[in-house]
Amino acid sequence: MQLQELQNNIKELYNLKFRSLDKRVTSVMQSIQDDKDIYIEKLNLEQVKALSTTILDLETQNLHDELESLMVKKEQIQRSLEKKTLELQKAKYNVFNSIESCVHEDDNTTLSKLHQIKLQTIDLFDLLSETVESAIITALEKSKDQEANETIQEVIKELTYETIKEGTLNTIRVRKILSTILQSAIEIAEATPNTSSELLEATLRGMRTGLLHSIDRFKQRLVFMPLEAKHILIEDYDTIIEDLNQTDTLFLQVVQTQANESTPLIRRELIEINQKMHYDLEELVHISKETAQVMKDRFSSFAKQTMKKADTAMKSQTAKEAKRMGIQAWKVAASAVGVALKSAKEVMDTKEK
Repeated sequence: MQLQELQNNIKELYNLKFRSLDKRVTSVMQSIQDDKDIYIEKLNLEQVKALSTTILDLETQNLHDELESLMVKKEQIQRSLEKKTLELQKAKYNVFNSIESCVHEDDNTTLSKLHQIKLQTIDLFDLLSETVESAIITALEKSKDQEANETIQEVIKELTYETIKEGTLNTIRVRKILSTILQSAIEIAEATPNTSSELLEATLRGMRTGLLHSIDRFKQRLVFMPLEAKHILIEDYDTIIEDLNQTDTLFLQVVQTQANESTPLIRRELIEINQKMHYDLEELVHISKETAQVMKDRFSSFAKQTMKKADTAMKSQTAKEAKRMGIQAWKVAASAVGVALKSAKEVMDTKEK
């Protein structure tokens, strides 16, 4: 018997008027035996498959239609969400830019505070590469050699911290953030070979400190978060515990991976810096293990009940806004370095007196 003939027979004899699914199926199976002399035990695999799928299609046609309608609505909602997300991000930029226009351009203290708040408010994840590039280039253009390195380290620390702390603390996300930052720095280092080693070392040290601070912040949130709010923060208990116990390995792997994909000069410099930084990761390991222990102590009994929280990242903004964010990130970092240098100078002057 041809498959099409079998399918047509089933469609012809299938009675949707019966209220029970079992009754409808039993009825058609009996009818194809009585009227068409078709017995399921005599059918081959393809014929049984045709029989089953035909009944399945008849029973689920309405559900398929409803699902298709919902998928269309889902696409419409997703487009609306994307549009509103972009509008929200744009509105945030406009608000900060309007406030900034009310501040005198020479009032660096107020502008620095405003830019720092802006960095903390706007999600940097999707425009991270452009922001890092803009910040590093601005630091190189506007600072002297040693001051530029200190500023780059400070700005990378802030960008790493602000980007990591707003989302889920898991290996995939953290690795992507660190890789994106380092890749942007590598591209600039390749264009400035005379200062590439210093630039890369400042970037790596900033990344390490930013990662350390974000983990420390996570630990503080764990300590003070009420148990009733556990689902707000704890997403992937087992994964996070595992990740916290290998943050140093993650960091070194990111550097090694980027080194393997770089030019011979950059690869050699990254490997040398990576080897030196083995000894600088002890604090990172310590705070990570402390955080893992706090998490175990407070939330291990709730591990199986934890709910996954989506890591929301706003859509990427224009290159112009990314450049603006990078320059403003540089200003925040430069201000912090300036304060530190001023304090150090005052201490030295006091000692000399």
